[in-house]
Amino acid sequence: MVSQKVVIKNPMGLYLRSAGILCSEAMKFSSKITFSYEDEVANAKSILSVLGASIKSGYEIELVCEGEDEEAALKSVIAVIESGLGE
Repeated sequence: MVSQKVVIKNPMGLYLRSAGILCSEAMKFSSKITFSYEDEVANAKSILSVLGASIKSGYEIELVCEGEDEEAALKSVIAVIESGLGE
């Protein structure tokens, strides 16, 4: 298991378009990928779970990856978030 904290930088937070980009990136990997904010845990491969977390711009989330490609998954998902999720 690997984890890392990252701040959501895009102005709208995780809304439909940015959540879709995050989910698409997460689904490229076989590892279980989740993120947490406060007491909420969301499945990064589920658009409904990501949207349900109501993550706003400036929130710090902790990504957690577990599985055979966990290192690559964490690096890739962090890179997509830090690039602004397409914005």
